[in-house]
Amino acid sequence: MRERYVIIPAGGTGSRMGSELPKQMLDLCGKPVLRRTVELFLDQPFEVRVIVSINDSIKDMWMEYCRKNNFVFPSVLITGGITRFHSVRKAMKYLPDGALAAVHDGVRPLLRKEDVAALFEEAEQYPAVVPVIPVADSMRRTGEDGASDIVDRSAFRLVQTPQIFHTEILKKAYAAAYSPEFTDDASVVEKSGVPLHFCTGSRLNLKLTTPEDLDLARAVVGSGILK
Repeated sequence: MRERYVIIPAGGTGSRMGSELPKQMLDLCGKPVLRRTVELFLDQPFEVRVIVSINDSIKDMWMEYCRKNNFVFPSVLITGGITRFHSVRKAMKYLPDGALAAVHDGVRPLLRKEDVAALFEEAEQYPAVVPVIPVADSMRRTGEDGASDIVDRSAFRLVQTPQIFHTEILKKAYAAAYSPEFTDDASVVEKSGVPLHFCTGSRLNLKLTTPEDLDLARAVVGSGILK
């Protein structure tokens, strides 16, 4: 089994959440969102080494929370870059070759721990594992003039994290220059010429962006279905 790492970019400001607190630090049933995300990887039957990339404006708040609540775990805490791409790239120097590295959004705390373990197992066989889910709603392409046309939703998938890669592949991919077309780590790796292996994601795996997302997350955690 390869050594296992996770890089957690947690640098967003969360302006769409409409809160004075950064969304990573919002309460989710008694714990900050970011803590619940980190615990997905700490509570595995195997060791996962954690690298958290966080903005300076949030770093002190996070460190103070961890100190006050005795949330102590082996980790590397780095300052995020100007984009998600740059934040993840700064973590590359902490990854050895021959390991697995997951990259997981800091505001995706709603996964079953066995789903995380299954993705790591898939990545032992495939060098670039990406969870996706089908589009359930009807889709339309709209123009500036207000006109629209129907899009065949069967041709599309919604892409999630954690995306898991062999570290030597991920490091080589992140040596490339930044491009605005890089929307996630899968796009960076694919651009380097490595084919992606898609596997089934989870509809519970929300990226918390709006107040409605947080309400849903609280309902999910409160229901106990993630245990």
